[in-house]
Amino acid sequence: MTKQMNPLRGIVAVRADATGDIKALIEKVNGDFSTFKETIEAKNKEVLAKFDDVVTTEKLEKLNASLSETQAEIDKINVKITAAAMGAGQDDRVKDKEYTAAFRAHVRKGDVQASLNKGADSEGGYLAPVEWDRTITDKLVEVSPMRQIAKVQVTSQQAFVKLFNLRGAASGWVSETAARTQTNTPTFGAMTIRPGELYANPAATQGMLDDSEIDLEAWLAGEVETEFAYQEGLTFVSGTGVNRPNGFLTYVTGAANAAANPLGAIQIVPAAAVADIAATEVYDLVYALPESFSMGARFVANRTTIGELRKLVDLNGQFMWQPSMQEGQPAQLAGHPVTEMPGMPNIGTGAIPLAFGDFERGYLIVDRTGVRVLRDPFTNKPYVHFYTTKRVGGAVVNPEAIKVLKNA
Repeated sequence: MTKQMNPLRGIVAVRADATGDIKALIEKVNGDFSTFKETIEAKNKEVLAKFDDVVTTEKLEKLNASLSETQAEIDKINVKITAAAMGAGQDDRVKDKEYTAAFRAHVRKGDVQASLNKGADSEGGYLAPVEWDRTITDKLVEVSPMRQIAKVQVTSQQAFVKLFNLRGAASGWVSETAARTQTNTPTFGAMTIRPGELYANPAATQGMLDDSEIDLEAWLAGEVETEFAYQEGLTFVSGTGVNRPNGFLTYVTGAANAAANPLGAIQIVPAAAVADIAATEVYDLVYALPESFSMGARFVANRTTIGELRKLVDLNGQFMWQPSMQEGQPAQLAGHPVTEMPGMPNIGTGAIPLAFGDFERGYLIVDRTGVRVLRDPFTNKPYVHFYTTKRVGGAVVNPEAIKVLKNA
């Protein structure tokens, strides 16, 4: 039995900073998987013979761990490739050279030019220039799994209102000359997504800032992304909505937001066991999703659950999990991509360890325009703190596009 544990702060391990030859990694993961399958078959024979060889068990555990590590390295490189493609059309030129220069001066020395301090508050906060804002956002795309698979909407308003067509239009058949009576008209529903405030507070010595060799954009983005990615990784999955986004698991049947969306709740597919997932239940989850969402659908689970899913075989004795076969492609389960989501629960009593669906159509992330940076050289001398905030919201906008598997 795998016990459900609180997600560790190690979620930042999803950072895409791996290096190496991806072709070699793909060859390694496929080679390890071949050995893994042979070991699984040997273990199954032992079970049938009512014999448990600890050597085989230990080998199986080591192979599973190696597969997870190698696949994680491949996923990191694939995310880099995806992030690069997403930013291919961006204009790298500085949009406002004068303001950007003033912002850099403020970060280094605390200098303030009132005429250039756009959108600033009375404490001397600055809205980060377009280039800095984009750098932080691009980094978050790399390290936050939900930002890779969900839709992101940027707004300059305090809230984003999503409208829903609840249908209801009626029609009828008539003869050529018969009178036409009024028919029912469609109705609409609405859901408001209010961004919460996400913050980070990195610090640097004034001497560090005085060093002209330091790339301030890269340093600030690196510090902020670590904390933002950790918080987002948990919140987009199970966030309560209190000063933060609502996680998609809160929209399942019986959960806190089951009635929040006008279209209803996310459907649960039950698993019979309290500490296991069967191959047939994975297929039940796949086919519970309407066909219109299947083309963009993917599985979402944490690393521990993926390790268990890797052992599943179908009724024909074929392994349901397949490693990456080419650059830029994730591992697959039952023919669909798998996204590792550290914030997902482990397999366990009453847990929801596996989700499946088209998250781009099912979940919406709302970014309030602009990253604000407040320079604080007073609180913790000799360090200068950079209180950085970004307003982020999130909610399920189409519960029909996502299904979840729940243990008994």
